[in-house]
Amino acid sequence: MKTSTEQSALQDKDFTRYLLWFVYACIIYSIIGFSWGAIMGGVPAFRHFVDYSAHGRLITLAHGHINLLGWVEMAIFAALYYVVPVVSRRSIYSVRLVKIHFWMHNFGLIGMVVFFFTAGLVGGLSTGEDAEKLVSHLLAFVGIFGMLVLSANIIWGYNLYKTTTGWQDRK
Repeated sequence: MKTSTEQSALQDKDFTRYLLWFVYACIIYSIIGFSWGAIMGGVPAFRHFVDYSAHGRLITLAHGHINLLGWVEMAIFAALYYVVPVVSRRSIYSVRLVKIHFWMHNFGLIGMVVFFFTAGLVGGLSTGEDAEKLVSHLLAFVGIFGMLVLSANIIWGYNLYKTTTGWQDRK
């Protein structure tokens, strides 16, 4: 059986590992998002498809979500996971919730982006009523994966709230 000091050291190591994974995810999503934007802007045929096809805007939404929920949010998560425990002079409330947040957010984001992109591609290449039906079904999956991202963000907020609760009582 591990002592409380050993358990604390393991939690600190896990917390640091996941904090850095948020940073690495931020870097990866920024490279993907910036490259995607450069391709959308720099390849005339792709730009025309995105701008003028029936559902090309969905590809733009996929790009926007990879940047906002990937690059920007991952940076904010990493920063606040680091800063809040320092400012409140308390350990993070739950390393387990940090792990759940990380995996749930990434799984949800990747699902959203894949289904946004697929809906935009399928909707842009197809015509007719069947295309509209297929696009709406694909967008339902965007909503499902979006709920995972929302749930992950609520877990994050709860974890930080619980970390800071009672900070003034600490000497």
